[in-house]
Amino acid sequence: MRIENLKMRMKNQEPLLGTFIRTPSIEIVEILAETGLDFACLDAEHFAFDRSRLDACLAVGRALDFPLLVRTSNSSHSEILKVLDGGATGIVVPHVDTVIKAKEIVKGAHYGAGGRGYAGGTRSAGRTSKPMFDVIEKAKKRTIVIAQIEEKSGVDSIEDIAAVNGLDAVFLGPSDLSLSYGETNLDSQFLIDAMIKVGAAATKNKINYITFITDLAKIKEWKKYGFTTYLLGSEHAWIMKSALEAVESFQRIE
Repeated sequence: MRIENLKMRMKNQEPLLGTFIRTPSIEIVEILAETGLDFACLDAEHFAFDRSRLDACLAVGRALDFPLLVRTSNSSHSEILKVLDGGATGIVVPHVDTVIKAKEIVKGAHYGAGGRGYAGGTRSAGRTSKPMFDVIEKAKKRTIVIAQIEEKSGVDSIEDIAAVNGLDAVFLGPSDLSLSYGETNLDSQFLIDAMIKVGAAATKNKINYITFITDLAKIKEWKKYGFTTYLLGSEHAWIMKSALEAVESFQRIE
């Protein structure tokens, strides 16, 4: 029941660990599903996930009961629809910097007038095997909507964004947010102040607070800002790190 329970676990502020998947490979999904990670996020914003590869990865995730979020390439309703129809547990939408955008992504992620359209033959609908009412009710309980805050304007509007009904979490992107303040490191006072402000808004509205980290040591440093969910690197970073360590160890062998 990992897929069915993730939304409630986020709502309950349980400590959760995931990672980005940047290779459009069903094998990567299969391997990570066996690791004990709470979830993974397919990064369709920055990496080469075409419709068929995305669909295949989502199918494997569903088959293995491994929750897969998708970071969409944009905030359009059509982009959100194809991801959720394919069986994603939820969406991470980049560049949400206004309350209007936040309301639109929530609307696009849920069935209803002007929002997500219904097609009974999709994977998420059970390939016509389930009544429409059941599909819609299950989607309400399962679908996770996450707004990525990565611009100063998003921080400035965070009180209104976090208060949008139906938003499950805000994801603070530390690198892009730092760049929006003209900084090239993750130690600036601008970033710290932003983490505090976004965290306060998330806490006030009882939604989850997520960030990206490159090592677990950051959890001890940043936990005080209110984060409970972390995306740790990606399979690219893990492969690179292990390969570099192997080469260094090999070169030390006499």
